[in-house]
Amino acid sequence: MIEHLVVTPVVMPLAVGAVMLFLGARRRRWEAGLAIGGCAALLLNAIALVVLTDADAGGLSRAYGVGDWPAYIAIVLVADRLSALMLVLAATLGLVSTVFALSRWSRHGPYFYALVQFLLMGLNGAFLTGDLFNLFVFFEVLLIASYVLLVHGQGRERYKAGVHYVVLNLVASALFLIGLAVIYALTGTLNMADLALRVAQLDAEQAVLLKIGALVLLVVFGLKAAIVPLYLWLPGTYAAASAPVAALFAIMTKVGVYSIIRVHGVMLGPEAGHAALTAQPWLLPVALSTIALAVLGALAAHSLARLAAYLTVASVGTILAGVGLFTPAALSASLYYMVHSTLVMAALFLLVELVASQRGDIGDRLQPAAPVAQPVLLGLMTLLGAASVAGLPPLPGFLGKLMILQSAAPTPAHAWVWSVVLLAGFLTLVGLARAGTVLFWNVVPSAHAPAASGSSWRLSSATLGLLGLSLLLAAFASPMKRYTDATAAQLADRAGYARAVLGAQGGPAAVTTRPYQGGAGEVRLPGGKP
Repeated sequence: MIEHLVVTPVVMPLAVGAVMLFLGARRRRWEAGLAIGGCAALLLNAIALVVLTDADAGGLSRAYGVGDWPAYIAIVLVADRLSALMLVLAATLGLVSTVFALSRWSRHGPYFYALVQFLLMGLNGAFLTGDLFNLFVFFEVLLIASYVLLVHGQGRERYKAGVHYVVLNLVASALFLIGLAVIYALTGTLNMADLALRVAQLDAEQAVLLKIGALVLLVVFGLKAAIVPLYLWLPGTYAAASAPVAALFAIMTKVGVYSIIRVHGVMLGPEAGHAALTAQPWLLPVALSTIALAVLGALAAHSLARLAAYLTVASVGTILAGVGLFTPAALSASLYYMVHSTLVMAALFLLVELVASQRGDIGDRLQPAAPVAQPVLLGLMTLLGAASVAGLPPLPGFLGKLMILQSAAPTPAHAWVWSVVLLAGFLTLVGLARAGTVLFWNVVPSAHAPAASGSSWRLSSATLGLLGLSLLLAAFASPMKRYTDATAAQLADRAGYARAVLGAQGGPAAVTTRPYQGGAGEVRLPGGKP
């Protein structure tokens, strides 16, 4: 039964979403209960995988070959420390967003909960897949669900943002297939474990073509992650989405980050021969530029939602700044910061709706308005979220940035990393202080009582829950850091990953390959059978 835990995060939301479609919109209470139960079960499944992958000797990856076909031609799902961690984040945001949507957002259109389940299915599949083509497939699954969720509730701004979002992602999908075609033509495989072994055997001429294909994939993943110059779609899109959808979208940029780590940090890492570190000249400068431009956008934002959206882009840049250093310590620091930023940015998007619903027609625009109905509660939540995003001690945002700065110290790029990250943190604090002053201090007296439409305990508890998890991340920083250290070390063990995946049918035996020579590549499994 334990081995099936790897495939359950994909199968479960598919089954739950299908049942919801069958129930239809006439049984909303059943639908809501099923949605919460499904997300809670996914979270428990993900936590179990974290425990299993962390408890295994040496952090052994768990591979699941769908249909029991050989791993190099099957649909292979692989659970390791990184994928299990991402599953926990996805399930957490899915559960919180579902609870938050119970008040009214789920009633603005049909099949909201089913679409959330299908989005979770795509996210979980992308985190678990051991094959680049199946990564493309799961990308399309989550994107199709996100297209509909983005325009959920309708409205001109959402449709406008939706058109841009769909067009850009269709272009990215075409580029994704082109990059995969180049890589497959050179290696004869798209299995990540197989590729990690084969790329090291390519000669210099073949490696040039492989780098081209890999850089095409970097563009695709960069668009998903929203990095310079491919980030301009995100502020308007996330600001237009409804609050629970925007909170769930906080992890979608991390799918791009995750893919960059898998392909360019592991498969094309230091041991990839002539194709080693293909993204190194590009990734760190792009990440630092992303931080700088995103913070400037946050300073110029005219609404709280756009401010949160630009800070999401800045957080992606901060994560990739650590990844771009290509050291285990920096990668570990980035993973810690990624967990924090995903939780706190999702909380900020929920907080935007709480504040906007109590400011009348002004909404979340950064203009003076009537006082909110819950100034103390919302003010404290805003202060906590802002302090963590800006990186004030002793909150997890400060700890994550400090880890990244410490890991950058031995590298030649340390001056750039320190300057950009510290200056961006200061400017972020200025922008958030400006927003807080307008929202809670610069108010206009009103003859009417403050609107209390956003004061539901369910809405407040969902937002407080995410902020509370962020505080726990600071309280348990030491065990979390040990986990991310072990994750970074596991990602560097390419041979161990290959044994777990390619030897899944015959045990962790040795796996040998030969370079692709114009036909289908050969993989010899245990026993010498090709």
